[in-house]
Amino acid sequence: MIASLKRNNYFITILLLLFIFSCNDNSYYNKYKSIDSLGWKPNEPVSFNFKVKDTIIPKNLFINIRSNSRYEFSNLYLISELTFPNKETVIIDTLQYKMTDATGKFLGNGITEIKENKLYYKEKKVFPVKGNYVFSVRHSMRRQGKINPIPYLKGIQEVGFSIEKID
Repeated sequence: MIASLKRNNYFITILLLLFIFSCNDNSYYNKYKSIDSLGWKPNEPVSFNFKVKDTIIPKNLFINIRSNSRYEFSNLYLISELTFPNKETVIIDTLQYKMTDATGKFLGNGITEIKENKLYYKEKKVFPVKGNYVFSVRHSMRRQGKINPIPYLKGIQEVGFSIEKID
């Protein structure tokens, strides 16, 4: 009986170590920020500060959205700003992402009502300058036929930003 327990512990330890070392973490930077439960205000960007040391190797940049069933749209419009360390260079993009398929089923990963979408922002981006960058993103969702943005975009729980090394 004792030999059997030792063998089981040894087997479990080996499996655990294999699992830990088999995970390939390509993450260079990964942060999330929570959105107020009332909703995401269009004039309140979510900002991320990160430091770049490598100006040679390209990386993929992602906007990560955690949403729930209160999100009532099939797409998501965002305005992003990437500010360089010199503060003079700013890249501004207007982005559109699909949040549901043609049948209205939410896209993304998750088995509960919360879905996580990893949305490409920039592919194979090489940062030209070392230093502290700021990435900020805000929503620009409007109701059809309306000019003003939705004051409280419901259903977005967290907004994240990640930078990954390319394999």
